[in-house]
Amino acid sequence: MQAWLPYDAPGCVRRFLAHFRPAVGLILETELWPNLVEAAQAARIPVYLVNARLSARSARRYARVPALARRTLASLAGVAAQAGADATRLAALGAADPIVTGNIKYDLAASAEALALGRELRERFGADRPVWVAGSTREGEEVLILDAIARARLPPHTLTVIVPRHPQRFDRVALLLQDRGVAFVRRSAGTPVPPETAFVLGDSMGEMLAYYAAADVVFIGGSLLPLGGQNLIEPIAVGRPTLVGPHTFNFAEASANAKAAGAALEVADADALIATVAGLLCDAHRRAAIGAAALAFHAAHRGAVDRLWTWLAPRIAAALLRRPPG
Repeated sequence: MQAWLPYDAPGCVRRFLAHFRPAVGLILETELWPNLVEAAQAARIPVYLVNARLSARSARRYARVPALARRTLASLAGVAAQAGADATRLAALGAADPIVTGNIKYDLAASAEALALGRELRERFGADRPVWVAGSTREGEEVLILDAIARARLPPHTLTVIVPRHPQRFDRVALLLQDRGVAFVRRSAGTPVPPETAFVLGDSMGEMLAYYAAADVVFIGGSLLPLGGQNLIEPIAVGRPTLVGPHTFNFAEASANAKAAGAALEVADADALIATVAGLLCDAHRRAAIGAAALAFHAAHRGAVDRLWTWLAPRIAAALLRRPPG
């Protein structure tokens, strides 16, 4: 059964728990709802925060309401953090003895279907032309990228694929491209991209891995502006040279480790992004070296799901045994 959580209002939460009678609750990453956690504790339903992450920026925000943060975190039955820094920040705010199990996003494996779609997209884009993807772009970043492309020179016949993070922005980005007077094809049209067309708008859902698999180089959005960045593990998992901007606080440890391993590169701004993309598109050997480093980095960091389940399974089993019949 699947159901939406209610708004975090005490009455709504209590009715939700009374109706569905869960034996245990799992909260992923940072989705902490104080009334939900408190009501679950009152109903003796253990709630675990798993794959937990907390950036320094978010920790400062929680620290502004110390009593609420401490009460909420102390009400959790346990916390499994992505990294040591996350565990330290969570403990400082009130979580009891958080453990570190790693980031389960490293256990991502591209499905055969996603890879097959990637090959299909590449054929539509043009198998022999350079292709780069700006993925999960956020408000304001597309303008920066288009301005930088206008100032610079990408290799001949380069195709730029822009995939906005939020579907409600697809039409807005389409209008932006129209206003710039550039020819583009929408992914939703399902048609091949003419050789003279330099842009594709990725206006589809659930195909991000396929977009990355179809690319020669990938940039991860949300990082040119101070928005914290999006998930850079996805393009790394398919062995693509991955670029990020200077603002990656949502994925701070993964970004730092990927850069240190040579699996990702940081660019200072949009002009540096386009210059780096151009350089990589002209250098197949360097792309191959970064791609190989990406695959090695991804393989070395897998296993978080097994570590998390080893810790979590007996706790879930105990909660199920304690659940009253009926």
